[in-house]
Amino acid sequence: MATKPGILTEWPWTWLGNFKYVVLAPFVVHSTYSFFMSKDESRRDIGYLLIFPLLLLRMIHYQIWISLCRYRTAKGDNRIVDKSIEFQQIDIETNWDDQIIFGALLFYFGYLNLEQSHHLPIWRTDGIITTILLHIGPVEFLMYWLHRALHHHFFYSRYHSQHHSAVATQPITTSNHAFAEHAALFMVYSIPMLTTVLKGTASMVSIGGYITFVDFMNNMGHCNLEIIPKWIFSIFPPLKYFIFTPTFHSLHHTQVRTNYALFIPLYDVIYNTLDKSSDILYEKSAERRGESPDVVHLTHLTTPESIYHLRLGFSSLASKPYTSKWYFSLMWPITLSSMIITWVYSHTFILERNTFKNLKLQTWVIPKYSKQYFNQRQRECINNLIEEAITDADQKNVKVLSLGLLNHEQWLNKNGELYITKHPQLRVKVVDGSSLAIAVVLNSIPKGTSQVVLRGHLSKVAYSIALALCQRGLKVVTLREEEYKSLKANLPPEAATNLVPSEAFTSETWLIGDGLSDEEQSKAPKGTLFIPFSQFPPRKVRKDCCYFHTPAMITPKHLENMDSCENWLPRRVMSAWRIAGILHALEGWHDHECGNMIFDIDKVWKASLDHGFLPLTMSTESKNQIDDTSSDQDVAESFLKTVEEDSEEVANSLIDAFAPHSKELDRVMQE
Repeated sequence: MATKPGILTEWPWTWLGNFKYVVLAPFVVHSTYSFFMSKDESRRDIGYLLIFPLLLLRMIHYQIWISLCRYRTAKGDNRIVDKSIEFQQIDIETNWDDQIIFGALLFYFGYLNLEQSHHLPIWRTDGIITTILLHIGPVEFLMYWLHRALHHHFFYSRYHSQHHSAVATQPITTSNHAFAEHAALFMVYSIPMLTTVLKGTASMVSIGGYITFVDFMNNMGHCNLEIIPKWIFSIFPPLKYFIFTPTFHSLHHTQVRTNYALFIPLYDVIYNTLDKSSDILYEKSAERRGESPDVVHLTHLTTPESIYHLRLGFSSLASKPYTSKWYFSLMWPITLSSMIITWVYSHTFILERNTFKNLKLQTWVIPKYSKQYFNQRQRECINNLIEEAITDADQKNVKVLSLGLLNHEQWLNKNGELYITKHPQLRVKVVDGSSLAIAVVLNSIPKGTSQVVLRGHLSKVAYSIALALCQRGLKVVTLREEEYKSLKANLPPEAATNLVPSEAFTSETWLIGDGLSDEEQSKAPKGTLFIPFSQFPPRKVRKDCCYFHTPAMITPKHLENMDSCENWLPRRVMSAWRIAGILHALEGWHDHECGNMIFDIDKVWKASLDHGFLPLTMSTESKNQIDDTSSDQDVAESFLKTVEEDSEEVANSLIDAFAPHSKELDRVMQE
């Protein structure tokens, strides 16, 4: 939003929310009906029928740019600006498709009111030449001066400042304009199309090609990557005044008062507004190579639909906790294609980059789905991919690699010990994050609790939690006889005395893992707190109970470039397994944490608080501010800033405050 929003800032269909595409429905129905139901074949106009498909192609074009640029900027090669992209920018740029809807509406109205727009030929050379000349001349000239006018303080504060709210741009930044501003821009862009239509020289190629050209150049200019090769300007140096580069426009977003030209920098040369550092920044960005990270978090895909939630997928979905959407079922061809691609092209890819103080962080993804991890025939392939990622990280001088989700399961690789045994000379430290996950679970238990129910597959984390609780004098109840026997056999005799058979229990605190059945959940008393110790969240079948998130913590402000959620976790919340790798590097610990290794739980917990991470357990009011992803992000940021001032004191107060608000918190979480 602009600093002082002017008239016609909002798009006319903003009030429709996610149903804004209904404004096109009458035209789509009319074009379809007029084409297929017309008895006179001479009156059927394929051009009118193609307006909506052109809209879809434009959206696909934008999405390709979004995915490729997010991947490349995470990798680091040829990146121009290192500024971070945060949730606030994502929220502002969510309506990037409004201008595509607006364009489609104008094309429909143009067809209905201009007889010359009917039955356009596929190709006309004179019309294409006219379009090119009109763009180089009037369009570029008028756009230059319109752009400069928008930087006048009156128009800038009311309209154009919205576009400049992004310093680190991305392709969809090009669409982040107020409605009135975009209408003015489209008037200039329409000159070649309208002229050729009125002259009778327009064609489908000239109009469709011009729209695609404008989209391509705008996306390229905001991609924050220098993709124009240097050899182009080496062949003919003056060409740099006629070819627009991403660096050229990036300087406009950082310097604001230079490089106003649309796609041809010559106009900035003529009117003396060319940024003097354009050539230097171009050379630097064109030669830049990505830096090796200090910490890598290795995760994997979860469900086939999770590709849409990835940071490389739909940015608006990635910025919110993962939930399945109804329209995913309509996108099954894309989902199926992605599954085939991951099956054929099995190679780890970079998903995200972050910075934490002086640490460079990256997230790498194994292109395998959760179900494939449980397939015996896939395990060798998965282990090979994990091993390749570890050795690759070692060669890149990565300090720590943390294993996320199922990448460190006992039945897969003995909690990561397989790779350490096979490569004893590894310099990179492999971390499974169990110690911090245990610490998070233990510190989520309300004070004053004397008995807990432990149920779920007995993992390394489960055994350690049971041991810690028994040593602290808490009674641990198991619902199944086999779990009771297994725990008793693996705990010291003095600790095992605190294990309680499942015949009777009164605890309203349940520590749960994978394998918890709906029937077992039904046995829990009303108001029970379900605290997961597993990687994946449990199935929520009780509306009268409270379900905590999987082990995770709120990240401090030092963690930058956070513009997507980690799976099902809220904004700016990170899983304990991922945080563990960051702590390992910050503290300079020199041991692997895998296999049967467990670090000092109290030491790990204190380190997390010292570095600004906060418990996710909190009062209802605070929880509502953080979890409600549709609320004003300034409120959440203000909350985080407040609680970060004294992390340990606030953490303890939040835990103490939780108990009397459990029922109210249950209601908020259910909503």
